[in-house]
Amino acid sequence: MTSLFEPYTLRDVTIPNRVWMPPMCQYSAAPEGPETGAPDDWHFAHYAARAAGGTGLIIVEATAVSPEGRISPYDLGIWNDTQVEAFRRITRFLTAQGTVPAIQLAHAGRKASTDRTWKGGAPVGPEAHGWDPVAPSPLAFDDRHPVPAELTVDQIKDVVGHFADAARRALAAGFEIAEIHGAHGYLINEFLSPHSNHRADAYGGSYENRTRFALEVVDAVREVWPQDKPLFFRISATEWLDEGGWSADDTVRFAADLRAHGVDLLDVSSGGNVAGVRIPTGPGYQVPFAARVKQETTLPVAAVGLITEVEQADKILANGEADAVLLGRELLRNPSWARLAARELGAEVRVPDQYHRSV
Repeated sequence: MTSLFEPYTLRDVTIPNRVWMPPMCQYSAAPEGPETGAPDDWHFAHYAARAAGGTGLIIVEATAVSPEGRISPYDLGIWNDTQVEAFRRITRFLTAQGTVPAIQLAHAGRKASTDRTWKGGAPVGPEAHGWDPVAPSPLAFDDRHPVPAELTVDQIKDVVGHFADAARRALAAGFEIAEIHGAHGYLINEFLSPHSNHRADAYGGSYENRTRFALEVVDAVREVWPQDKPLFFRISATEWLDEGGWSADDTVRFAADLRAHGVDLLDVSSGGNVAGVRIPTGPGYQVPFAARVKQETTLPVAAVGLITEVEQADKILANGEADAVLLGRELLRNPSWARLAARELGAEVRVPDQYHRSV
């Protein structure tokens, strides 16, 4: 039986426990100037607190591979060396605490150029540091979003190159694991789904064509990412549509393709590509999708989605539904969740020397 506090090894990287932090945007980077897209004191304090709290793996929030790939003007990026140097401060501290530092490489596609979520998240134009979004097809996400420009084949190849360049910089910044963001209605997810991809060329239509861009990105990143370091892929397992969208069956099929192309773990989420769809949320509501991939393929999985309680998280692993759990909002509420969970389960987790009085 798997415990939350058993180490987990992928390639040559050993993660000290199965309590992981998923990418969660902070919308707190500078939107202009020399520090555009670079992590600052807020990001350092945010990630450092969860590392000191015993989290085994921290995946830094969606980090854009190019300026136009940001969700908002306030997103992190990794397209220049200034950003790389700023990230090194974070990865050094996480590593010193025994936490494995990971980063999610992303392109927002048609959902780019929006305001911060606590200000409504509406699309913004040049007067508010915005830009014109791009997508596989000229289809707006919803009535609020502008119609994006359709990417040409040459531009698609450029974006693939941006992912590879970002992976090189992530390695230089000290990250041990890279995750490719293929979920939540952002660019890669837009290509995968027939709901948002209406292309008639080699990147649209059939399953093979719609998955082509994603696999080209995986191949490009895997080529520059060291063979001894793991590569993750985040996916929306379903779009919660009865028909006309990406399905759980597609996810299982695609998981096998990802495995063959060098992906080491599937980070299983859902939704985000269809505006207004009703999602039946509840505790662990996305876990069955991860469990199905684990049962029907050889690709390891991490489960996410309203996982909050210690017994709940440990049971997911003990039942063989996932290889690790990702706690989002719960880690925002409680940076030391892992330490408290270890105490409840009678397990051990690293505690900083400075906090020894709390043990």
